[in-house]
Amino acid sequence: MKNLFKIILTLVLALNFLNAEPINQNGEKDGYNVTLMSEKSLVVGDNEFVIKLAKDEKNVTTAKVKIKFFMPEMPGMPYMEHEEKAELVDGVYKTKVNFSMAGTWQYQLKFKTDDDVVHTIRGSVNI
Repeated sequence: MKNLFKIILTLVLALNFLNAEPINQNGEKDGYNVTLMSEKSLVVGDNEFVIKLAKDEKNVTTAKVKIKFFMPEMPGMPYMEHEEKAELVDGVYKTKVNFSMAGTWQYQLKFKTDDDVVHTIRGSVNI
């Protein structure tokens, strides 16, 4: 029975790995177009994200950007979160996030524009 469980678990993990793709999520908030991307498939551990902000088809490069990934508390598992500020590099915002385990992670992407308004985009990613 234990061997059957190990075989099934291995197959499930292998299929998840084969179906993994880089993230490319788009959203719109208050006239701003927001894109969250990763160059590689997401993994447990360190991951690099690229965030693009645009308004009226022009890149926004003066905002302050941060992102918080979190996984709600579940039976036998505590609440987990990782928050990072993004840095402007070559006209896009880049940040690294460490996922401590596989599963669905929710995120809040916040950016503060020159008019001191904080805009929030919510979403989720699967590891």
